[in-house]
Amino acid sequence: MLKTKITEKFGIRHPIVGGAMMWISTAEYVAAMSEAGGLGILASANYKSKDAFAEAVGRMKELTEKPFGININLFPAMTQIDNNDYLDVMADYGLKIVETSGHHAPEDLVGRFKDLGMTWVHKCVGVKYAKKVVAMGADVVTVVGYENGGATGRLDLGTLVLVPVVVDAINVPVIGGGGVSDGRGLAAVLSMGAEAAIMGTRLLATKEAPIHDTIKQALINASELDTMLVMRSLNATHRVLCNEAAKQCLVLEEQKADFAELYEVIKGENARLMFCEGQIDKGILACGQGIGLAYDLPTLKELFDRMVGEAEQALGRFSN
Repeated sequence: MLKTKITEKFGIRHPIVGGAMMWISTAEYVAAMSEAGGLGILASANYKSKDAFAEAVGRMKELTEKPFGININLFPAMTQIDNNDYLDVMADYGLKIVETSGHHAPEDLVGRFKDLGMTWVHKCVGVKYAKKVVAMGADVVTVVGYENGGATGRLDLGTLVLVPVVVDAINVPVIGGGGVSDGRGLAAVLSMGAEAAIMGTRLLATKEAPIHDTIKQALINASELDTMLVMRSLNATHRVLCNEAAKQCLVLEEQKADFAELYEVIKGENARLMFCEGQIDKGILACGQGIGLAYDLPTLKELFDRMVGEAEQALGRFSN
């Protein structure tokens, strides 16, 4: 067992955090992450009304008694309810772990986090931003390197550099990620001073992931070379699986297409069809380079337990 400041702070078995993933982070899937010994994070932005979010949280509480967190999305969105509504629901259910992520720190929400006795985790892209949110009262900072799937931030820093420079710069626990797919990656971020690893891409290739089996098989068959960067022209660079939708997006960007044209390719409705119907080229799929280390389709528990065993072995190689 790997005990760290994060496992102790959150009361979880393994120092593994499941990244909040739009469309995919259902209550059932997130609860399974927590049941497997990690910390599941429910994406509030998946729910477009206070009642829908409350229903999802209630379902989570039915499925697990283990700790889980809620992600508050600060990125621009086509439709988004007031984040205070999400916090109202969290308060009603006594939830104490809140994660924020986006282009800006949540100045208008920090007071409520503190008043409600929440542990505030903020996900950011570099030292300057980490220092800012710690000064504002963040209890934990999460950073993910350039290898990661989804939003890559603006600094293009790899995990091997990003994690330790942030660890050195602040005095609160750091969760690190970007390319973590097995126990060696977990051992690496812990050895760099992080107190836990955050994962997203590797969790897609698990039995519980609520996506079509065709998509899971495509991910298992992918290599570390099968990702690409899109949406840089929108100042919202994302690393995604290299498929026809991603290639079309890149062509449109090179042609300086307007947002309306790009939106028809990148919109969430396309991703939903892809995940539900197995149409691999229908939409863009956030995917990190660590997909090249996903060789099988375990349960979340099997994956987490295996990773911790591998990490213990890796960390112990040079102890004698």
